[in-house]
Amino acid sequence: MYNNRQACWMTQHEAARARLLAGGGKPDIASAEQLGGMTGLQILQAMMAGELPYPPMNDTMNMTLVDAESGWVVFMGVPQARHCNPFGTIHGGWFSTLLDSALGCSIQSALPEGRTYTTVELSVNIVRPATPSSGPLRAAATLIHSGRQIATAQARVEDENGKLYAHGTTTCMVFDRRA
Repeated sequence: MYNNRQACWMTQHEAARARLLAGGGKPDIASAEQLGGMTGLQILQAMMAGELPYPPMNDTMNMTLVDAESGWVVFMGVPQARHCNPFGTIHGGWFSTLLDSALGCSIQSALPEGRTYTTVELSVNIVRPATPSSGPLRAAATLIHSGRQIATAQARVEDENGKLYAHGTTTCMVFDRRA
């Protein structure tokens, strides 16, 4: 059963999703033309507004980008039964995907126009099991370092009471985006 804070977080998750859909957002891959002239942060903001497509896996994983500033990003995910392992807890891959998305986007949020990234290393530590009744979980990621070729970030996955479920770090390769 959800408490009032879970209901508030669910409302935030649903509002972020409604905002991107109202703006015309749909699951797809953005073209080079759509991304041209935009910084990493502008791309994330355009996705949140529904002006650019969002990654199709967001629907599969039931997660949404809910906030982005330079060097800081928040994804919210709501684990469901379809994300469970055979023992009824949320599969580690769900946590890994939520963390990888937040971590990578925190790096993207600081990139200038024409630059992009890809994950080189992802470290995930799950410290508490989640179930479909855990309610919404947030992955808040912070950029640690952004260099010409390498960037690093850290993130935490918490519930609405601040209880830690997982944490992780990433190292990403930064390079010029191809047209």
